[in-house]
Amino acid sequence: MLRVFLNGEMANFGSTKIFVDKTLWNNTGSRLKGRTTEALSVNAALDSISTTLNGIFHKFENDETLSLEKIRSYFVGKDREYTTFLPVFDKFNDDIRQRVGHTISQDSLQKYSVLRRHFGEFLSYKYARKDTNLTEFTSAVVQDFELYLSTVAGCSYNTSVKKMKTLKTVTIYAQKRGYLLHDPFLDHRFHLEPVTRGFLTDEELLKIANKELGIQRLEQVRDMFIFSCFTGLAYIDVANLTPEHIVTLDDKQWIMTKRKKTSVETNVLLLDIPKSIIAKYSHKTYRDGKLFPILSNQKTNSYLKEIADICGIKKNLTFHTRRHREFYKHKIINRLNCLSMKVGSDMETSDLLYFTLFCHFKEPLCLLQR
Repeated sequence: MLRVFLNGEMANFGSTKIFVDKTLWNNTGSRLKGRTTEALSVNAALDSISTTLNGIFHKFENDETLSLEKIRSYFVGKDREYTTFLPVFDKFNDDIRQRVGHTISQDSLQKYSVLRRHFGEFLSYKYARKDTNLTEFTSAVVQDFELYLSTVAGCSYNTSVKKMKTLKTVTIYAQKRGYLLHDPFLDHRFHLEPVTRGFLTDEELLKIANKELGIQRLEQVRDMFIFSCFTGLAYIDVANLTPEHIVTLDDKQWIMTKRKKTSVETNVLLLDIPKSIIAKYSHKTYRDGKLFPILSNQKTNSYLKEIADICGIKKNLTFHTRRHREFYKHKIINRLNCLSMKVGSDMETSDLLYFTLFCHFKEPLCLLQR
């Protein structure tokens, strides 16, 4: 039970919804005895409640109207719209849903929806509960959830870190709305492990391009992959291409579009091989007037692995692999445009790509500098 004292007065705020074995309770300190996982988790939740109440007090201590009832209203009453975490998560997702098609993509909504499902399953698995009070959502819960992702949910280390970052976004939303009065990520640090990125050699690329597959779905995916290799466009940028993006300047054809990820303008000179792929599919009409018949990213990567097996390539072939290959070392096409297309979305990726580009474009860049 939670009791609050102010200026000699006392008010009972009701149950904290935290249940303990009374034989382990220390009446003097009002905390659980011992250093077990349960004791640490419960004590952290109680510390969070105490910190929250002290925060409310210090916020209004110079307010002459401060009373126990006002503290109660900010802690559990009308000024706190939510008392448990999952309804806050649902409200966050509803807000994201309304922004889809405007400032947020459908993929972002799916990312948050999947995390919401993971967190609900985690609460059921770890604590046998359907929800958790906002006051109980402490750093201990954050640590337990991260462990759950990497073990029970079977996520890789980097995937777990990315999901934890997404969860922090939701908690920041809850803090800004005034639902969560503490930071469960206060001392939590995020660190992504470097990943060795695979690449294709020219010989492997030619093997894929020249292989007689005899299956339409595989041939279609192979063509899109080869097209991406010769243009440097990402999967979503290829999927969004329309005939209007093909522009002729000085008798040369260019792809003029914007990258979906960064909104950077991209102008790509079309060579013979991508031209032939466009011509191959130009006699058909596709969804929403798109230039190519594009399968989902999941199916595309699945079929690429099947193509790699058929071609005897012992690499994890994905559509993104075409961004890391030796093609650009030998085929210097539209050099300045390649530089703008290859800028990473974070410092680590940018450093890697600039290092690779310097090695590949060292000679032409020196000529350009002169």
